[in-house]
Amino acid sequence: TGSGQQSVTGVEASDDANSYWRIRGKTDGSCQRGTPVKCGQAIRLTHVNTGKNLHTHHFPSPLSSNQEVSAFGDDGEGDDLDIWIVQCSGTYWEREDAVRFKHVGTEVFLSITGEQYGHPIRGQREVHGMPTANHHNYWKAMEGVFIKPSMDPAKHDEL
Repeated sequence: TGSGQQSVTGVEASDDANSYWRIRGKTDGSCQRGTPVKCGQAIRLTHVNTGKNLHTHHFPSPLSSNQEVSAFGDDGEGDDLDIWIVQCSGTYWEREDAVRFKHVGTEVFLSITGEQYGHPIRGQREVHGMPTANHHNYWKAMEGVFIKPSMDPAKHDEL
């Protein structure tokens, strides 16, 4: 049901190879590799394996009837409904921080509450958008490559 776009689900395992997302800048702005992500910055999240962007729109989600979250676009190119604001407590999104993602176009928070799918994706949880900030919309990076920016771009410490 819903939009017919690719489902986005959540799993318990933090090292699931299908759970990796790349952080990118907005469609009209760049996001230089190694540059810290600022709290309040607009980003896109692109699924590493499929190249589709984290997306939401005004369709009800199939299990909870919250707002559907899907994967949309090709090779990281989608539309304005792929843009999320990083909400965190400091100046930058730090590696250990739990953050929220608020959708620019519909103002929902990326959330997961526990509703589980049956066949064919048994045990995977529905990811959806909720209109209010609460404990269901905190996210934390568990795996990945974290690039520390160099203080002096001209200085190289490798051959």
